[in-house]
Amino acid sequence: MGRYRTPTVVAAASLLLTALCAGQAPATAPPGRVGIDDVIAEKLDDAITAAMREAGIPGVGVGLWIDGDEAYVRSFGTSDKTTGAPLKTDMHTRIGSVTKTFTITGVLQLVDDGKVRLDAPISTYLDGVPGGGRITVRQLAEMRSGLYDYTQDPRMLAAYQADPYRAWKPQELLDIAFRHPANFPPGARWEYSNTNTVLLGLLVEKVSGQPLHTYLEQNVLQPADLAATSLPTGAEITSPYVHGYSNFTPDGATVDASRWNPSWAWSAGAMISTVDDLRSWVPTLVGGRLPDGGRMLEPGTQAQRLRMLPTGHPDVGYGLGIASIDGWIGHNGELPGYETIAVRLPQDRATLVIVINSDVDGKAGSLSSLVANRITRIVTPQHVWSLPAAAQPNAVPEPSAPPATSPPPASPSQ
Repeated sequence: MGRYRTPTVVAAASLLLTALCAGQAPATAPPGRVGIDDVIAEKLDDAITAAMREAGIPGVGVGLWIDGDEAYVRSFGTSDKTTGAPLKTDMHTRIGSVTKTFTITGVLQLVDDGKVRLDAPISTYLDGVPGGGRITVRQLAEMRSGLYDYTQDPRMLAAYQADPYRAWKPQELLDIAFRHPANFPPGARWEYSNTNTVLLGLLVEKVSGQPLHTYLEQNVLQPADLAATSLPTGAEITSPYVHGYSNFTPDGATVDASRWNPSWAWSAGAMISTVDDLRSWVPTLVGGRLPDGGRMLEPGTQAQRLRMLPTGHPDVGYGLGIASIDGWIGHNGELPGYETIAVRLPQDRATLVIVINSDVDGKAGSLSSLVANRITRIVTPQHVWSLPAAAQPNAVPEPSAPPATSPPPASPSQ
């Protein structure tokens, strides 16, 4: 949910979760959930490598942690098609719309501090938003503002495709969005729009008096002990990193997009992380608690975050910058070259993180959803990941060139 796809695929997505269960983990798997043993691990290996062959995926990193079981953490394939270097789960990757979970956490912290009111109009804090006196902060975070998504603008997409190294300023993105009329009155329905989260990033900056990357580093990332996670200020990506491959190019050729500038996604999808950091972040996101037992958000604010509203798609709900897909809570993300899923299934005490270094979806559809579907069929058969294409409204049309293929995936590595 929430894929950006500004250039073939661009930030975003959605999932959801709930608070972590306290107490001792059960010795046996709950009904409907399969424990991870050597047999299950082998089935997962086979399912993931089969999906990679089917969809031509260069590399996949997977982490599945179920309380009381052995962890399943594997990497498959290559992180760099030029050198053949293997993908490893400690490598940095661009996480697309999973970024939204961090930005909106910042907004909710300001709510807890009494500096922002969820039901105040955005015009209370920011000028220049069309209809801003009727659009609330809450509606922006819930994707119910009606504001046009700038990543759907054909001229913006053409400009990005022509020069993916271009640096974009947040106000440029908003100017593109505001040239279009609103799609519906505020609160009338759900519609994914990256414009909403860019506005919320500017809200954090205006109210806190800090650049967004600084605020998030000091108030979200450091308290959550996420040393490998950051919001870049340019096209940089921390080494070691996974090379991402995209065919959002003028001729449809698949190229290395890892150094493309993600500033077009900014607070809605430009962040960088690792499998391990996302594994740590998901319980904090869903439970509202920090690793040391402290709170990221006040209980009442966290409860509002997890209040899932209908999206018009079966088994998919959306809260405040967080989604629910058939019981899995968190977010997913896409942008050129990368796809990510970071979610938790609270009732089964399961956390799932998937990173993929391609957005060349082709006939397989979303690559990350394909892999998540194969994994959850095996481990959580009562909660199978199935995100309909219609629930990923920000995907732009794929280039006309056929999808790229890659060599058969290598043996999995830890």
